Amino acid sequence: MNNFSYTKAGDIGQAVDLTNNNAGNKIVAGGTNILDLLKYFVTEAETVVDINRIEGLNGLTEHPEGGVRLGALMTNADTAYHPVIEQRYPLLSKAILAGASAQIRNMATNGGNLLQKTRCYYFYDPVTPCNKRVPGSGCSAKEGYNRIHAVLGHSENCIAVFPSDMCVALAALDAIVHISGPEGDREIQFADFHRLPGDTPEIDNNLKQGEIITGITLPAETFSEHYSYLKLRDRSSYSFALVSVATAFTLENDLIKEVRIALGGVSHKPWRVKEAEQFLTGKAPSEENFAQAADIILQGASGFKHNEFKIGLAKKAIIRNAAMALHPESQRPGAKPSL
Repeated sequence: MNNFSYTKAGDIGQAVDLTNNNAGNKIVAGGTNILDLLKYFVTEAETVVDINRIEGLNGLTEHPEGGVRLGALMTNADTAYHPVIEQRYPLLSKAILAGASAQIRNMATNGGNLLQKTRCYYFYDPVTPCNKRVPGSGCSAKEGYNRIHAVLGHSENCIAVFPSDMCVALAALDAIVHISGPEGDREIQFADFHRLPGDTPEIDNNLKQGEIITGITLPAETFSEHYSYLKLRDRSSYSFALVSVATAFTLENDLIKEVRIALGGVSHKPWRVKEAEQFLTGKAPSEENFAQAADIILQGASGFKHNEFKIGLAKKAIIRNAAMALHPESQRPGAKPSL
């Protein structure tokens, strides 16, 4: 039995104190991932700190100068179906709805989505070596069954991938993560929030001890005209991505004025290569140009025994999703995307 105590934090300061003073205390909001980790004995908690009663961490706030702030306790479902998100940030809405199941989206929170752990089977099996779970023990996935694992940004110590769909869209949208901690409030650009494994695969993100996510800001640029989220997976529902792509751009005089491309399912964090976006800027939205951009994004990609197919799959997905972003209506069932 994985025994732990349970307490409710009344405000952010109390939640920060409870986690800063004891690394064994764990935050719970929706609980869709932390409870699994506890049940499978992947992690332990001395005290589970429930933050659902904290005021000011829920809902959506529109900024006068444009952009919106999403509360960390706002559920994935409420975010995806919020009229402001559906109308102004449809890329984010589609990415969220591509993830998990309706039941999980009804419980999972925005803050928790950023903090979820890899679904690597070796990480979830406490009897197998895993550097992410037990640093220095080894990586079973490298020589094991690694079909779902990374082809970009991996290291000798870890080849796990980050599973979130929502975060791929947030990476493409240049979101900002708001944090409260023992040293006060701060912001992290989304691109800098998650980490590659390197020599410390057990550290997933750049949160410090005792820090808590309080919200996420979406910039004023919404990319609401040309966008698409494509998720390729083994089955059509409740399955994590083998490869996913978030694409968004604006056009001016039939040329690409600004473009964002982020990949999921291929790395330890959402994968975005700005050199590829710079290459496309000012060019025609053609299949040839998107193929060249895909080559830039996938430069240095390397697979393992069971997942080398992901590299070719990712290139095709980037090109296909760009066509879908040109004509968002092509995402309707039965429609065929075209460049």
